[in-house]
Amino acid sequence: MSGSWFQVSATPGDGLGKLALEARSLAPDTWNPAPMISLSNIEKSFPQADGRLYVLRRISLDVAKGDFVTIMGPSGAGKSTLLAVLGMLDGDWTGEYQLHDHAVHKLKHKDRIALGKQYVGFVFQQYHLIDDLTVAENLAMPLSYRDVKPDDREAAVADTLDRFGMVAKKNLYPRQLSGGQQQLVAVARAVIHRPSLLLADEPTGNLHSSQGKDIMQLFRELNAAGTTIVQVTHSEDNAKFGKRVVQLRDGWIVD
Repeated sequence: MSGSWFQVSATPGDGLGKLALEARSLAPDTWNPAPMISLSNIEKSFPQADGRLYVLRRISLDVAKGDFVTIMGPSGAGKSTLLAVLGMLDGDWTGEYQLHDHAVHKLKHKDRIALGKQYVGFVFQQYHLIDDLTVAENLAMPLSYRDVKPDDREAAVADTLDRFGMVAKKNLYPRQLSGGQQQLVAVARAVIHRPSLLLADEPTGNLHSSQGKDIMQLFRELNAAGTTIVQVTHSEDNAKFGKRVVQLRDGWIVD
């Protein structure tokens, strides 16, 4: 990708390199082997004339802290629906969902929203940046939703701009950026509050191959620094950046 500001290689001198080095410096017992996410018999369905249409069927899945899971399958398999359940964007399902020892299936709607704000960051195929806000202002938005004090918000934005090599672009608007640069801002915005879980739905779908590879390399560095990632993708190349693949077909997990 053109432009020196989009640098994601893990060299000791850059921010992402520091993340990787910090991750490698952690003692082995820092990583908790217990599942961070545990799904048991998750089902999602809609009523129809002759019964119910099932989108997810008996989904049971554990994701450990520090894992990087890729969910794959044909269109209509239930991939994005499962991601929405994980991110608590969809509460109309049955089964059991544990996140960091919180029983999500027992929580009220407002409590699920609060839990999602605390632990989860999202990256979508569409960048969802606010056109009338600068890069820095877009980064600040999720912090304002979390009642972060103005001084702390300003410090977090400055730190994130530095970590992602975007200081020179902080006063630009999304329309002044390339697609890859906009997606980088979207990733930075998703992780500015340092979520323990990053969910990504076709994060490179609107990018050309070199831009997509840069974003996936960034995900790899974030994962090395301790962020747990679950991504949905059709791309075999993107799947190679993760640690394991879960295949969905007709709402079922298949081997």
